[in-house]
Amino acid sequence: MEETLIKACDISSLRQVVPELFELDAGECASREKWRRDLLVFLDTLSGAARERLVESAPGQAARAGTCAAILRTMFNPVAERKAGFSVVQALKDLVCGIERDDLQPAFFAELVHLFAGACGREGEYPAIIDGDHGSSQLEGREAAIQRSRQLDELVQRVQAFDSRYGNGLVSESVERRCRRRRRILDFFAATEEQWGDWHWQVEHVIQDIETLAQLVDLAPEEAEAVARARRHRLPFGVTPHYLSLMDEFTAGTAPGQRRDAIIRAQVLPPTEYVDAVVATQARTDYHVDLDFMREKDTSPIDLITRRYPAICIFKPFNTCPQICVYCQRNWEIADAMAADALAPEGKIEAAINWIAEHPAIREVLITGGDPLALDDDTLEQIIGRVAAIPTVERIRIGTRTLVTMPMRITERLARFLGSLRRPGELEVVVVTHIEHTYELTPEVVAAVDRLRRQGIGVYNQLVFTFFVSRRFEVAKLRRTLRRIGIDSYYSFNTKGKQETSAYRVPIARLLQEQTEEARLAPGIERTDEAVFNVPGQGKTYIRSTRQRRVIGLAPNGSRIYEFFPWEEGIVRVPPPSYIARDVPIYDYLARLEAIGEKLEDYASIWYYY
Repeated sequence: MEETLIKACDISSLRQVVPELFELDAGECASREKWRRDLLVFLDTLSGAARERLVESAPGQAARAGTCAAILRTMFNPVAERKAGFSVVQALKDLVCGIERDDLQPAFFAELVHLFAGACGREGEYPAIIDGDHGSSQLEGREAAIQRSRQLDELVQRVQAFDSRYGNGLVSESVERRCRRRRRILDFFAATEEQWGDWHWQVEHVIQDIETLAQLVDLAPEEAEAVARARRHRLPFGVTPHYLSLMDEFTAGTAPGQRRDAIIRAQVLPPTEYVDAVVATQARTDYHVDLDFMREKDTSPIDLITRRYPAICIFKPFNTCPQICVYCQRNWEIADAMAADALAPEGKIEAAINWIAEHPAIREVLITGGDPLALDDDTLEQIIGRVAAIPTVERIRIGTRTLVTMPMRITERLARFLGSLRRPGELEVVVVTHIEHTYELTPEVVAAVDRLRRQGIGVYNQLVFTFFVSRRFEVAKLRRTLRRIGIDSYYSFNTKGKQETSAYRVPIARLLQEQTEEARLAPGIERTDEAVFNVPGQGKTYIRSTRQRRVIGLAPNGSRIYEFFPWEEGIVRVPPPSYIARDVPIYDYLARLEAIGEKLEDYASIWYYY
């Protein structure tokens, strides 16, 4: 892929790749259906010739030609066209006829360029992410094994070069920096180290106003303005003192996207476009419908319970957190960080627990919210203990981010209590956390995980694959580090398609690329997670399975349009309808990467993941 495609991609780029397309007769008098038939014949002819030419010399390109041709055929299908709500066939007809189409963006042309280049076998060999020849050798036996081992050593060294670019909160330099910032925060609050290590003190000193925040950490003008506006419009916001200590001071000449702590800030400091989108949405009387992306209200049989699958339910007794993630799935429900009325009334909690007991099909309960570990010990123990006493419950999952936002919450008392609930062979208790980056890790996190593991509590991580953690091998480094401290990777979530979180979203193709090319280089025990897309009202779809999704079209802005099939397909007689989703344009995503200094050739294969 040429970098110039990111800077300028238009009809001339398409003409250069597939000039034969513009030799077809697409006269204005020809109907769209005749043009559709001609396109299919043209595509089959070029793709068939490409596969025949390449099958011996370049089998990978030959397979890619078949894949790209199949996707174009789907886009040309009238049924897929109706579902997508846009006609690629008509757009191509207009382009070949010389009709101006102001709606077609460079990202649209970039997708067609790569699809036609792939289908015709003209895309060439994109640059390898790993240098060197790691293919077959004429050697055999021990000599072949030694050469292969040498090649693998070189491959690992290349990966480590990527690793070294990303911050790690466990190295001594990071620990020392954060100790200095902790002292600055303690001095501000006239507090002691002992108080710092008390999670109650952390909760009592959650920073929620721009005035305090600006005194404790360097803020760019746009960061300060976005937080101030968010608070004026009562958007939920809060940062624990511990998490604030993970933010770096500004370094002169460093662009915001290139900062070592970019992911730390992105977690809690809302970008301007997020604030604008939420404020605009709040002006509507039905704004909850729009913000409830996962349609939890449609899957809630009783207050505090969400059920999308046969054997598991979500139980939400506490509706806040000590710290609010900007892209929170439930930002439409949370009033504010540690809101006083966040704990559900006793009657609703009682009714929800009774409902679980009355549905023996429920074998697993995910207790989340909000963050249940922000509750005091007595209340938490009472609620979880009552769920654990239900004979038909075999597993309790506790969803929490306190391991990174407030690791001192994982006290010996809490760990012992969770361990006491375990009934080996009958009831398992696990903690599912949400760690985004190695720079979020601290020695306190390691100690918290160790306390849980010593009580027999498994710890798992659900990663949200946002733009800020999507550089090459960035997540692979996190998986490896988590495994060393006792956390198993569980899911990698494609960022939800909520309008207000557009700055966080990443193309599905990038997550597929990461899972296929980067995660594959790790030992299996490090890469146990699954890449998933959350379908509103239905739940997780495994995006590595092409049985559950397909590309059906392109939008004028270059968004791939996906159709997701419900997980019940083939299981129940009448499954729910499929879900249509517009993805982030790859062209736009690569432009953002280029803006923060990434080399686009490192991502060249992204175009051919669907």
